[in-house]
Amino acid sequence: MNYLNIPRKLLLLAVILTSAGCSYDDIYRNNYLVCSPSATDSCDQHSLQLYNKDNNEEYLLGFVEIDDQGQLRDRKQMEALLNQIYPMTNDNHLLLNVFVHGWHHNAQPGDSNIEGFKKNLAKLAAIEHQIHTAKPRKVIGIYVGWRGESIDVPGVNMLTFWDRKNTAQDVGYLGVTELFLKLEEIRNVQHSQEPSIEPKTRLVITGHSFGGAVVQNATTQILANRFIDSNQDKNFSDDAKGFGDLVILLNPAFEALQFAPLYDLAQSRCSYFSSQRPRVAILTSRADWATKLAFPAGRIFSTFFETHNTFQRNECKRSWEVDEGAADRYTVGHYVPLITHTLALVEPNKTMQASELAAITSKWQHQTPGASIQYGPTLLTHLDKTTMLNPYLNIQVNKEIIADHNDIFNEQLMEFLRMLTVLSTSD
Repeated sequence: MNYLNIPRKLLLLAVILTSAGCSYDDIYRNNYLVCSPSATDSCDQHSLQLYNKDNNEEYLLGFVEIDDQGQLRDRKQMEALLNQIYPMTNDNHLLLNVFVHGWHHNAQPGDSNIEGFKKNLAKLAAIEHQIHTAKPRKVIGIYVGWRGESIDVPGVNMLTFWDRKNTAQDVGYLGVTELFLKLEEIRNVQHSQEPSIEPKTRLVITGHSFGGAVVQNATTQILANRFIDSNQDKNFSDDAKGFGDLVILLNPAFEALQFAPLYDLAQSRCSYFSSQRPRVAILTSRADWATKLAFPAGRIFSTFFETHNTFQRNECKRSWEVDEGAADRYTVGHYVPLITHTLALVEPNKTMQASELAAITSKWQHQTPGASIQYGPTLLTHLDKTTMLNPYLNIQVNKEIIADHNDIFNEQLMEFLRMLTVLSTSD
C-alpha cells in the first residue's frame, strides 16, 4: 500500500462529501405579489404573505434574502416589501418586526424559525388590539433569510460553525444594513393624519445565534453614534437613542469584546431620565452549549497570535475590569463581567393581561438597584453593575426559559420579549 496516497484520498473523499452536501444556494421566494395563504394555497413562493386577514391577529409577513457575500439576492424583492409597507403609513401606524435567523436555518418554506416567527407576529397583533383598542398598529414581520447552513449533511454540518460565522459578518456589513436603514426611514417618516396620541410606527429588530452577529455588525456603530449624540456633555441631555426602537439578540454568537465598547459608553453616563427605554436586550441561556463551549474552544486557536490587555474603569462610582483575552474568546452572553441581569422562571404559563401591559412603563421606571421585577411568568433581576435604566441589557437566562441554543420561540421567552416590545415601542 502506498501510504502517501492516503491523505490525498481522504482529501478527495472530503471534497466529494462536501460537494454532495452543499445546501441550496438560490432565492426561495421569487414571486413578489401579496398572497393570502389558505388551505389550497400555501403561498410558498411569495415573498409577501398576508395572514388572518380582517381579524385581530392579522399581520403581513415579508421576506428579504441575502447571499453569502452580503448582497441582496434580488433587489426587487426588498423593493416589493418597501413599496407594500410605505403606503400603509398614510392611514395606519405600524409595528415593524425584523427577525434574522442563525445557524442551520434559511428562508425555505417550513423552516422552524419562520413558523415560530409567524406565531409571535399573530400574538403581537392580538396585543395591539388589546392595548390600543381605538387604533391598533398594523403588525408587519420581515424575515431576513441567508444561508445559515453551507453543508446539509447531518453531522458534517456541525463543522460549518466558523464558515457561517464569517458569512454572518459579511451579511451584517452589507445588504442587511441597507434594509435596516430603509425600514428605519419608514419608522421615522410619519404620514398618518391620525392624532399624535395614537401609537406611532415603531421598529424592533431581533437576531438569533449568527443572526445576532448579523444584527450586531449592522447596528453597533450606529448605536454608539446615537448614544454619544445624547450625551450630557453637550448643551442638553436626552434619552439614549437606539437603532429603531429595540434590538434583541438571542443566544448571539459573537465575542464579548465586540460589546465592551457599548457597555463602556453606557457606564460613562451616571444617570438616565425616567423616560429612558431599553434599546438593546441580549438574552443568552446558561444551557446554550454552542455559545458557551464550542465558541470559546474555536476562538482559542483563532486568537492565539493576538495580543490582549486588561483594562479597568471607574465611572459614576462603579468599577469594572475587562480581560480582553477572555472577552475575545467568550461570547457576550457568557462573559460574566459584562452580564447586567438574570432572568428566571417563577410562574410558568402566566400570561400578561392588557392592564398589566398598559402599566409596564411605570413598573420599568420604578425599578431599584439589585432588585427583581416580575414580568408575566419571568423574574428579571438587576445585578447592580449598571446605572438604573441603562438602555443596554445583557441578560443571562435560566434553562427553564431557554432550554438550549435553538429554543427561542417557546412561550415563556416570547412572553418576556413581547413585554419588552410593548415597553420599548410605547410613547
